[in-house]
Amino acid sequence: MEITFHYPPELLELLIKTIPLLCPSKPSVLLFFQGAGVDSEDLQDVRKRVKENKDSINKYEIVRTVLARVNSAGEKGLGVRREILKRVVEFEDFSACWPDDQLKAKGLVAEIRRVVDVKDSFTRMKQAKEEEGKKHQAEHEARIQSIRKGQEEFDAIKKDFYSLFSMKDANKRGILLETVLNKLFKANGILIREAFRRSEEAIGVVEQIDGVIEIDGYLYLVEMKWWKDPLGKSEVAPHLVRIFNRGHAGGILISASGFTEPAILDCKEALTQKIVVLCELQEFIHLLESRSNLKDFLKSKINIAVMEKKPFARILS
Repeated sequence: MEITFHYPPELLELLIKTIPLLCPSKPSVLLFFQGAGVDSEDLQDVRKRVKENKDSINKYEIVRTVLARVNSAGEKGLGVRREILKRVVEFEDFSACWPDDQLKAKGLVAEIRRVVDVKDSFTRMKQAKEEEGKKHQAEHEARIQSIRKGQEEFDAIKKDFYSLFSMKDANKRGILLETVLNKLFKANGILIREAFRRSEEAIGVVEQIDGVIEIDGYLYLVEMKWWKDPLGKSEVAPHLVRIFNRGHAGGILISASGFTEPAILDCKEALTQKIVVLCELQEFIHLLESRSNLKDFLKSKINIAVMEKKPFARILS
C-alpha cells in the first residue's frame, strides 16, 4: 500500500490511539513493535525507561515515540510500517484487551481499516490511471514506429521504382517492375500472391501471372507491361482469357505505354461479365509522388469501370 511509504497524519494519530488499547501492558507494546520488526535500537531507550521506572512513560508515549521513528525512516522502514499496519487491520481477538478498552479498540481498528481502504482505493485508481497512461503512450509510440517503418518502406519502394527508368535492359526492367509494384501492393495490405507460373504436367508452363490482389473480398489478377508502344488488342487478350477462365476474379492491367482504342473497347465489352481495369504507369508515379492510398485509388478505378462501363479512366488527382 502506498500509504505505508509514509503514514499520513490522520493514520498516524489513529495508530497512536489504537495500539495502546490492543496491548494491555507496556512490555506487550514493546513486544508488538519487536514482532513487527522494529529495530532494537529504536526500542532501546524506551525499553530502558520501562525497565528502570515504568511510571516515567505510558503506553501512548511509547507508541508515539516508536511510530515517529519508523515513520521517518524512509525506504529503510517501509517493511516495518507495512507490518505494523497489517497487524492492526488484521487484529481480530480483542479478548486480551482490557474490558473497558475492547469496544473502543474495535471501533478504532474499524476506522483504521476504513482509512486504509479509502487510501488504497485512491492508490489503485492512481495506479490504474498511470497504467492507462503508460498503455496509451506505448500505443502511441507503436503507431509512430509503424508510421516510421511504413514511411521507410515506402521510400525504399519509391527509390526502387525510379531506378527502373535508367535501366536499358527492357526484359530485366519488366521483371523488376513486377517486383516493385508487388512490394507496393504488399505495403498497402492488398497483395495475395506475387508473380507465379501455372504449369500442367503434359504441357509445362501454360500461363504466367504477375500478381494477385484482393479488394473488398474480390480477387484481381494483375498484369504489368513496360513496352515501347501502347498495348493493343493482341496484348490485352491473354489477360482477358486468364480472368475469364477463373470464376470469381477480375483483372487489372498496368501499362507503361498506355492502350490503343481497340484494346480499351475489348475490355469495355468484357465488363458485361468481368471487372476489368486498365491503369497507366504514370498513375502509379503520381501515387508515389502524392503519397496517395493505393487501395483507394484502385477502388475508384473499379467503381468507374463498373458504374460507368469505363475500363480505362485516368486518375491523376
